[in-house]
Order: sequence, then structure tokens, then C-alpha cells
Amino acid sequence: MPETFDVTVPDTWISRSKHLGLSFWLPVVWLSFVVLMALSANIFELPDYGHIDWNHPAAPPGTAGTVILNDQNGESIPSDYIYWLGTDPLGRDIFTRLIFGARASLLVGLIAPMIALVTGGTLGLLAGFYRGRFEAVVVALMDIILAFPGLVLLLALAFYFGPGLDKLILALAILIIPAFCRVARANTLTWVQRDFILAARAVGASDLRILCCHLFPNVIIPVAAYGLLIVAVMIIAEGAMSFLGLGVPAPTPSWGGMIAEGKEFLDEAPHISLIPAIAMFLTVLSFNLLGDRLRELTDVKNLKR
Repeated sequence: MPETFDVTVPDTWISRSKHLGLSFWLPVVWLSFVVLMALSANIFELPDYGHIDWNHPAAPPGTAGTVILNDQNGESIPSDYIYWLGTDPLGRDIFTRLIFGARASLLVGLIAPMIALVTGGTLGLLAGFYRGRFEAVVVALMDIILAFPGLVLLLALAFYFGPGLDKLILALAILIIPAFCRVARANTLTWVQRDFILAARAVGASDLRILCCHLFPNVIIPVAAYGLLIVAVMIIAEGAMSFLGLGVPAPTPSWGGMIAEGKEFLDEAPHISLIPAIAMFLTVLSFNLLGDRLRELTDVKNLKR
């Protein structure tokens, strides 16, 4: 008979999930709102994020102006428009750029950790399971990457790969692979000596079966929870790179680029940098709170209580 697997969720997880609290649900609501706005940006009747209104540069929130909108037939027509969040130094609508900028920031914040999780998590899982020379090589490689100062390595990778959103994602992913590798390896070393792993080996289970069916489900949970914290770090890193002029190339908006564009107008028009900074702050805070709550929920030590 083919073998069957009974995957059950601990009762403590179920009981805790019923009492997650506002520190869990408020971040979920905010992140859902940000993702929804980013995905549906093309549905709204908004001016192009590159449209320049020379009559209203650095206009305060609530300023009325005239922009070019596309009607139902796809024709461009001038239309009265209210800049609800004001305009940037070139007269571009901040609200439009904030929504489209969320796409770039979220892509960097989500895809880079995913690449690093798959690569670093796999290396850490294999290193913790097989040990020996393979573990020594993996640990040495991760130590080499960590030996370089983070910003210097990131700048070097950005110069080597060149400008572009995909290049920035790849550079950030390489930078954080050691972090995921170490977390995965540490958790693998914790689980690999458990009784059910030793029992699986005793009955003749293959290495692939032990890795996929026994170790992976237990290791991926804390690694994924850690990944949510890294998402917040990646959004900040994208902002820092854009502030240095090595982020998402113009005219594509990003939150970091928007903050950088307003740094010379902080006295006259602080809203240019303040609005995207608030959006980034709330998003980063939400990912941090969400990651902390999920880490507490899946912590093995807490599950025993």
C-alpha cells in the first residue's frame, strides 16, 4: 500500500491564531490595502506618473490643476484634477507616483527575499543535514559574503550588474543569502537529531524523503517567518539605494526615489519626502510586526508551553 502522511496543526497554533490581536490584524489590513492599490493602479483615472505640470511644481496637497487623462476611447483629453497629496518638484502627481512606486518597492521587498530564501534555505538545509566537507564549504562561502561590508558589497554589485529593477533585486538577493542559509542550517541542526528523524533513518527512509517530508516542513516555518522581517529590510535597502542614485532608474517611481527627490525642498515643501516616507514607515512597521507575531506563533519553545 502506498504510504500516507497525516499532517496536523498543533492545537497551540490554533488557539494562538484566535488571539493574534491588533498587532497582527492592523498590519494585515495595511499591507492588503497597499498591495490592492498597487495591483489596481491602472484601473483608476489618474494622470501618468511621468506627466509634468509646470504650473504647479512642489504644490501642496489639495491643489487644483489640469492634467491629461485618457477617456473610455483611449484619447487623451485635458481634465480638471485635484492633487490630493500635492506634486513633486517637477509638478508630477505624488498620489499617482506613490501608488505606482509601491509596485517597485514591493517587488524588491518580496522577490529578493524569495530568491534568497530558496537559495540560502536550500544550502542551509543541505549543510545542516549532510555536515562534513559540504557544510564546511557552504559556511566558508557564506562567511566570505558576510566579510564584505553590506553597503560596499551592494554598491559593487549594483555597479557590476548596472541599473534596472531586476538587477537591483538580484544584488539584494545575493546580499541576504547568508542570512537565510544560517537560519535554515541552525534549525536543521536542531531537528536532525530528533527521535522521529532517527526513526525514519532506522526504517530505511532515503535522504530525499527525510529532507522533503520530515525536515523541510519544520525548517521552512521559522525561515519564512524570518523572511517577513527581511522584507522590511529590503524595502529600506531599496530606499537607500534610490537615495544614492543606484535604485530604480527614472522615470519609474519608487518610494526611495520619491524621498530622494524631495530632499532639497524639505524647508519649502516637506510633503514631497514626508508622504512617501510615511508610506514606507507604515509598510516596514507592518512587515516587522507581522514577522514578529508569526515567529512567536511558530516558535518551537513556545509551542511546548
